[in-house]
Amino acid sequence: MSGKTSSSSNKAKIARRVIEVLEYFDDAHREATVMDIVRRYNRPQSSTSELLSSLVELGLLHKDPYSRAYCLTPRAALIGTSGQPELVRDGRIVRLMDRLVAQTGLSVALHSMVGLDAQIVNWRHGPRALAATRELAGGVKEPLARSTAGWLMLSTIPRQRCEGMVRRLNAEAAEHEKFAFSEMMARIDACREPRHLFGPAGFGTGAEALSGLVPRQPEGHPLVISVVYGKDDKVTPEALFQCLSDAMRACLPDPVAQHAQASVEQFSHAA
Repeated sequence: MSGKTSSSSNKAKIARRVIEVLEYFDDAHREATVMDIVRRYNRPQSSTSELLSSLVELGLLHKDPYSRAYCLTPRAALIGTSGQPELVRDGRIVRLMDRLVAQTGLSVALHSMVGLDAQIVNWRHGPRALAATRELAGGVKEPLARSTAGWLMLSTIPRQRCEGMVRRLNAEAAEHEKFAFSEMMARIDACREPRHLFGPAGFGTGAEALSGLVPRQPEGHPLVISVVYGKDDKVTPEALFQCLSDAMRACLPDPVAQHAQASVEQFSHAA
C-alpha cells in the first residue's frame, strides 16, 4: 500500500511541477532558463532540466538553441480550449482582462471555484500593482469564505447546497478564521441579485477588490473577474464599477441582445 501511495504522490508532484512551469510564463516572463524555474520554485536543477526537455519533446515548450531559453508554444496555449465556453475559447475573457488593466492601471484576476476553494485562474499585474500582490499567480487557492470572489461564486449555488458548503467551510477553518454562519449567509444572499461586490480581495493581500460574476457561465462553473486595489489607492467606486460594466458589455456582449439588435437593423434597412 505504501508503494502505491508513494507512486501516486510522485505523479502528483510531477503534475504540479508541469503546471508551475507553464504558469511561470506571463507578460513579464516571455522566456525562462532552467535556473529561472529553479530559483522561482526552489526545485532541483537536474530534475528541472529533465522536465523542461520533456516539455520540449511534447511540443509545449520551444528551446532556443543559442540562448538556451525556453518559451511557450501555441500548443501550450490551445490545449483544452476546444471544450471551453466560447468566451474562453475565442479569447474574449483575455481581452476583458487586458482592457481593465489598461484602463485602470490596477491588477486584474480571474477566479474559478475548485471544491470549497476560490482559485486564481489568471492574474494580470497592472502598473499600479500593490507590492503584496506581486507574487500572486495562477493556481493559488484559498477557501471561498475569505474573499468577494468566493462569496459571489457561492451565491450562484442553490441555497440549501450553499448552506451545507458554508457550514463545512466554517468547520474546516482555523479557529481565528471562523465566522458567524448567519452573517456569512446574509452576505452571500446579498450577492445573488447585483452580481458584483466591493470587499476584500483575499489571498493574504490585505487589498480590496471590485468583483463581478462573468455572465452566462455553465451551472456549477462560475467565473469571477476582480479588479484589485489598495486601501490607499485613490479609487472612486462608482467610476470603477462603470469601467467594469462597460468592459463587460464591450468584451462579453449578450448574444441574444446582439441577435435582436441585428434583426432590428436588418428590418430597418429593408423598410
